[in-house]
Amino acid sequence: MIKRGMSLAIALCCGSLLSGCAMGVAPVIAPLTFNMTGPVAAGSAASSTKVGRSEAWGIALVATGDASIARAMQNGGITRIHHVDQETLNILWIYAHYTTIVYGE
Repeated sequence: MIKRGMSLAIALCCGSLLSGCAMGVAPVIAPLTFNMTGPVAAGSAASSTKVGRSEAWGIALVATGDASIARAMQNGGITRIHHVDQETLNILWIYAHYTTIVYGE
């Protein structure tokens, strides 16, 4: 019985350590997060006529992408930022997708 309990405790510890590898950033953290959006920052541009996006994603132990504000500005041809938002998709901390959205001119 003690060996079984110890094995379960080790499995739970290992599972919790591995689950952090594919977590998305969101205003609210949950095992299932679908199309959650939230603010990141606000800038000084008066209007937002252009939109740029950058993305990063992770599956279990592998993560890749460039979800930086600079990459989103480059993708949208933006020189002055009005505001920045983010979108998050997270499925049981196994798959996560993060998008940075920059609005500006």
